Amino acid sequence: MRGRNAATETFPGSLSALVVRARPGNPTQGLLQAGYLVFSCALGRGGITSNKREGDGATPLAVMRLLSGYFRSDRFAPARRTRLPMAACDAALGWCDAPADRNYNRPVRLPYKAGHETMQRTDHLYDACLVLDWNIAPRKRGRGSAIFFHLARPGYKPTEGCVAISRRDMERLLPHLSRRTVLKVVR
Repeated sequence: MRGRNAATETFPGSLSALVVRARPGNPTQGLLQAGYLVFSCALGRGGITSNKREGDGATPLAVMRLLSGYFRSDRFAPARRTRLPMAACDAALGWCDAPADRNYNRPVRLPYKAGHETMQRTDHLYDACLVLDWNIAPRKRGRGSAIFFHLARPGYKPTEGCVAISRRDMERLLPHLSRRTVLKVVR
């Protein structure tokens, strides 16, 4: 008999939902349920909020679709095995996080004059990075940008508002994710 989260366990096709909730007693770490499996995850340094604002470091309390993703082809080949549209990340890819800019909460080419994140990071967090539909259409200035599903720091240290899991868990989940999958952050 295999353990509940045994590495050989598979999902029956595509996952329709990933459910995320805070770990009891630790609002910056969470539990992500995918089918019958439960994985550890990191949440925003501001915990979970129903009133997301740019810079608050909180993870939005919301149901968000997985739209697409980026991956480092030199570091994360498993990203090619997913039903999600994925693009290789290069050094010129950024994501605008300046609320007053016309490209707020959109990908941009670097160098870029307004505030932005660099998608090709040295810390491996965005080696596999999935874009969630938080504040995408319609975009509201100041309601939060760059809310991603990506790789976690060691020890599941807090994010700036994203949901992050281990590399091993991302490798297991990616083949079962599609544009029909939603990430539900609940309390």
